[in-house]
Amino acid sequence: MRTATLFLIIFITLFPSYATAYKYPQHPSAPEADLRERVSMVIVIKDAAQQVFKKDIAEKYKTVEINREYQEVFTGFAVEGEQGEIDQLLKEPYVLQGNPVSSYSADIDESVPFIGGEDVRGLFDEHHKRLTGKGIVIGVIDTGMDYTHRDLRSSYAGGYDFIDNDADSMETMGKGEEQTFHGTHVAGVIAANGKLRGVAPDAKIIAYRALGPGGVGTSDQIIAAIDRAIKDKVDIINLSLGNSINGPDWPTSLALNKAAEKGIVAVTSSGNSGPKSWTVGSPGTAEKAISVGASTPPGKSPFLQIGKKMLKLHPMQGAESWTLNSSEKIIEAGFGYAQDIPKSARGHVVLMKRGKIPFTEKVLNAELAGAKAVLIYNHKDGSFAGNVEIPVNLPVASLSGKDGEYLRNKVKKELVSTIYIDSTDELADFSSRGPVTNTWSIKPDLVAPGVSIHSTVPGGYLALQGTSMAAPHVAGACALLLQAHPGWTPDQVKAALMNTSKKLYRDGKAAYKPTEQGTGRMDVLKAAEADLLLYPSSLSFGQFKRNAERTKKTVSITLENTSSESQTFTFSYPKQQQGLQWQMPLPVTAKPGEKVMVNLSADVTPSLLEKGNYEGWLQVKAGDDMINIPYLFVVDEPDYPRIMGFSFQEGDMPGTYQYDVYMPGGADEMGIALYDPDTLMFKGFLDYRRNLERGLYSQELKNGNLQFAEGVYLALVYVKKDGREDVVETEILVEKPLSIGDDSVFVNNLCGQF
Repeated sequence: MRTATLFLIIFITLFPSYATAYKYPQHPSAPEADLRERVSMVIVIKDAAQQVFKKDIAEKYKTVEINREYQEVFTGFAVEGEQGEIDQLLKEPYVLQGNPVSSYSADIDESVPFIGGEDVRGLFDEHHKRLTGKGIVIGVIDTGMDYTHRDLRSSYAGGYDFIDNDADSMETMGKGEEQTFHGTHVAGVIAANGKLRGVAPDAKIIAYRALGPGGVGTSDQIIAAIDRAIKDKVDIINLSLGNSINGPDWPTSLALNKAAEKGIVAVTSSGNSGPKSWTVGSPGTAEKAISVGASTPPGKSPFLQIGKKMLKLHPMQGAESWTLNSSEKIIEAGFGYAQDIPKSARGHVVLMKRGKIPFTEKVLNAELAGAKAVLIYNHKDGSFAGNVEIPVNLPVASLSGKDGEYLRNKVKKELVSTIYIDSTDELADFSSRGPVTNTWSIKPDLVAPGVSIHSTVPGGYLALQGTSMAAPHVAGACALLLQAHPGWTPDQVKAALMNTSKKLYRDGKAAYKPTEQGTGRMDVLKAAEADLLLYPSSLSFGQFKRNAERTKKTVSITLENTSSESQTFTFSYPKQQQGLQWQMPLPVTAKPGEKVMVNLSADVTPSLLEKGNYEGWLQVKAGDDMINIPYLFVVDEPDYPRIMGFSFQEGDMPGTYQYDVYMPGGADEMGIALYDPDTLMFKGFLDYRRNLERGLYSQELKNGNLQFAEGVYLALVYVKKDGREDVVETEILVEKPLSIGDDSVFVNNLCGQF
């Protein structure tokens, strides 16, 4: 039986390099410049022009010096010289673009102290060594790692490549859309030890290359890497990757749970599909793993103000900082093609819609047109995190789809201004939210800085954002905890981090929900000093049917005292509400080194409650500290997506096709309708089923009487469950004529069999 695989992606918003496909516009020189003033520039040149460039520098441009050569991210040089000669150099026919060297703050140097990473170095392990991660091995399953990077040479402890099946786990090098740098960035956050210092600079990294060119890999490669990491006896695994399947029984999630059962601390990113609920994807759904969302490190967030309306901006990495402070006119510029940008854009802010062409091309077109700044709004609901691949000399920011459409309707009538609001310890809009379908578990478990994180990439450094950047902060913190407490299990490490996290609040007022932030933002110092542990550190009471009688569900909690003195745990009663009563344990005293198990119950009368999710915090006073424990239960079938992960591809036998679909709650009814993508004329049903069990299904399409000619079809895949219908719209390609019969039978490929 053929097993369906789903591609996994890395959790930042990356876009391919277009240095070879798109001719970058020349950057105009500043008017009335002092021609003898020395300036620094990053110059992008045509491929294979390096020797001509070097010869001209030596012979024609005597004041110009080459500081750095770039070969992987693009072909070019960092140079310094007199303004006059630089201006002439930029006119050479082999030069594609020149940009002044921008100053980037070493944001990892902000985020590491912010989470207590520097303070914890004042603590010592049992051998009187400072806590730096020394002696701890972390397996990074990603795109590989540039182990020649000067900040990572001392951290590298080997690896394996599951793409080429050899022992060389180097990143995919070269140019264009296939090159990668994600794994190197992740590794730097964990254990850079040079110009930048990661959270655990003395930890060792084994790099497993499971995502190949373009940062894409499959479930089997990820699982093989997890399997290898277990055999290699790593202490921690970091997976800054995932898919869109919110299911606890997806194979990568199950494999990660196995690693945790074998004593490995498993850390994974939750995903970048926020701010909607139910967007956390596998392996972030793994019950035993530490799933990490993204928060904002210290800084100010820009907002556009139109009258009383405030539109949040998300500055894009690789561009100038958004520092506009005057009233601005907004010029609409379509999708950002050169022909979309009117001449009136010069000196103003242009508004573009996401899609059609890469961000980099949009921005460079705007720069060539003389725009002052660029705004890119989403082509669908929600916000997004983005990056511009090469340095540009104007600010760029993204907007949610809703805010972008609002602004588009106002651009001809009103000026807008930018105001700046402190954004420290806010939840990043793009950070995926829970809960997990079926188990109704709270994910993410906690959050860590994931916005504007400056770290290592092949050949240098780059600031990126995403939950991919948040997870390695936690992996590094786990290394510090394991050095401080070498006997700790994954459960204890997870509890220490979750029990000591700082709860985050929207605008300093109402707290984010548990399914948005878990227990809050990680604090490494408090976690390292924790000696009273409570786990599991979040509680799920499952599902209640509204037509059921009053039901009591009980969970067991372990209270552990690792200190040298007896300590008391005291549970507070939450506010009473109709339909819900709590039964809390009496105060419990644990002796030094003792574990005590207690029971806690939720007594629910479902008929008195509305359908949906119920979540909040329970509080436990542990010694002098207060621990917040998130809880969740659901009534009836909540509003989770009824369908995920639809794919259509060739089958095992020549001329056959197969589709795969994941239904987290099963289906009362499921159908796949095909239409002509141009005329929207209905062409027939690819399949139709009723009363399906939850899980992943694979359907091999057999020959029959219903004919589909070769070509592209618009597929509407719909699933109905408990009165709700969800639809996925996608295009499928039929390369050879397809015949569908009425006798085709589903092959149940339920993930629970993994």
